[in-house]
Amino acid sequence: MAVQEDARPVAVRSRLLGVDAARGIALLGMMSVHILPAVGEDGGLTASRLIASGRSSALFAVLAGVGLALATGGRTPPRGRPLAAASVGVALRALVIFLVGLCLGAFPSGVAVILAYYGVLFLLAIPFLGLGPRVLLPLGLLWAVGAPLLNHQWRIDRPPASYDVPTFDSLQQPGDLLRELLVSGYYPVFPWLAYVLVGLGIGRLALSSTRVATALLAGGAALAVAAWVTSAVLLDNGGLEHLVTAGLGGHPASPFDFTDVVNHTSFYGTTPATSWWWLVAASPHSATPFDLLHTIGTSAAVLGLMLLIAPRARPLVWPLAAIGGMTFTLYTLHVVLLSGPVQGHDLSTYLIHVAIAFAIAMPWRAFIGRGPLEAVAAGLGRAGREAVLSPSPRR
Repeated sequence: MAVQEDARPVAVRSRLLGVDAARGIALLGMMSVHILPAVGEDGGLTASRLIASGRSSALFAVLAGVGLALATGGRTPPRGRPLAAASVGVALRALVIFLVGLCLGAFPSGVAVILAYYGVLFLLAIPFLGLGPRVLLPLGLLWAVGAPLLNHQWRIDRPPASYDVPTFDSLQQPGDLLRELLVSGYYPVFPWLAYVLVGLGIGRLALSSTRVATALLAGGAALAVAAWVTSAVLLDNGGLEHLVTAGLGGHPASPFDFTDVVNHTSFYGTTPATSWWWLVAASPHSATPFDLLHTIGTSAAVLGLMLLIAPRARPLVWPLAAIGGMTFTLYTLHVVLLSGPVQGHDLSTYLIHVAIAFAIAMPWRAFIGRGPLEAVAAGLGRAGREAVLSPSPRR
């Protein structure tokens, strides 16, 4: 039986409301990238693409870490047998997400479905569930700097990614599937683990504290600006010339303008491996140190803002939180709808998808609670935890 929201302590309700509202923003942003045109009538990138591209999916991943922390002890990391139980529960949830992702990959939606990558991210987060924020936060930032370097080194002189969306057919070539999921696909898990580590660290903080929320907002904004500006300075002082000389090397990045590379061109997961200077860019979906640090910053800032607003403007935040409370279900429905029933790449199509999301989520949260796919994943995870925690029968 689900715990009714009103039965929870006020601080916990506000915390969960702010986190769910941030998830709602992430989902709406990802939907805008999937539907709204990237290029406007003037030939430049549209405002929705400039704002949401790369940042929404990063927020989705950071909040995955936050959610894992809240589901595995909150401020108190699990130890011993509870840690083992939590690990089994997370692994089973990851399996559900992964399988749904493979299923969605078969739909002709035109969406680079994130769920298979998301499931692998959950699995790789398991060894870190027992750590606290003092370890997780610096580790996540170091991962954001170091993992892209190793990822770039691995991709040099190797065949480019297929950029296929993972499906059940992909399981026939497990080596290729694993390579794309980890290092070369749309959401390469190896560098993207930085998002989950930082999210885990944030989720271990006192999220009901105004001080913590303010620190997330201010610190995240400062990190985002610092990464963006540093990337721009490095490119303006010789980096751009190196990129022009190195070229794309067959990378499908489009639209592409070397004079406007910073934060505007989507790289579909990774940059070209033609030069180490590509790691200076902070472009969306490039998985460079500056991209990861910038989007970690924007994600922390959005979460901090929602945590500050939630207890003060609950009626305004609640609809967003209703969507954010069932993103697994609504994201799945969004992909299915784009496969036929509600197709299009214009504002009216986007508004229809948004209206459907609100129409489903608000009454569902009010009268039922957890979304259907969320309930399946949580139920399987709970069964796994209870199996580990249940006392062993005596001989």
